Amino acid sequence: MSTIPQTKPQGPGRPKDMEKRAAILEAAKALFIRNAFAGTSMDAVAAEAGVSKLTVYSHFGDKDNLFREVIRARIQDLMPEDTYQYVAHEDIRVTLERIALHHVRLDCDVQNVGTFRAILSDCRQGNPRYGKLLWEEGPDRTNGLMKRLLQQAVDDSRLDIPNVARAAGQFISLIKGEMLMRRMFGCEECAQSYAAELEQTARDGVDMFLRAYLPR
Repeated sequence: MSTIPQTKPQGPGRPKDMEKRAAILEAAKALFIRNAFAGTSMDAVAAEAGVSKLTVYSHFGDKDNLFREVIRARIQDLMPEDTYQYVAHEDIRVTLERIALHHVRLDCDVQNVGTFRAILSDCRQGNPRYGKLLWEEGPDRTNGLMKRLLQQAVDDSRLDIPNVARAAGQFISLIKGEMLMRRMFGCEECAQSYAAELEQTARDGVDMFLRAYLPR
């Protein structure tokens, strides 16, 4: 009786597999932005990445999970957890302005706004779960990190905030003002004046936040 020789399976952590995974993520990101979720097929992702559809499924399972991983990878690359690190010896205004400027520049980036528009298009077509995925991996994650930082500042008597959860949402809203909506609707003026106003809006938002929550 003949036996079938056993081959050692290739581990998922090998460089070639990681290169394929990265290529799939990049392809999916480009296609989701271009065609929205509903208009992006796993076949198209495989073709764009130069891999087989089976390879795409073996790495990500299904399109929902692939989308989640695209959003997660994008946000963690752009806004790593240490962006929201509390620095005990740093002036709290400096800390908050650093976070505010980083946050608004990314939120109002043209490519990122393109992603938001694509997701809104899917939501409009009756696919709200994709917007929910974006919310969980994006705003909900950063809001949690912001709450942690503010609580650390409160514990250190740097801020006086009765409701940290509410204050975290207020901070994000204040630093963006209407700037994100203006970009979403294509109403910004020339890039230079928009960038300058964006940064000033972020600094003004920090100033308003501190007027409310600095200890008296």
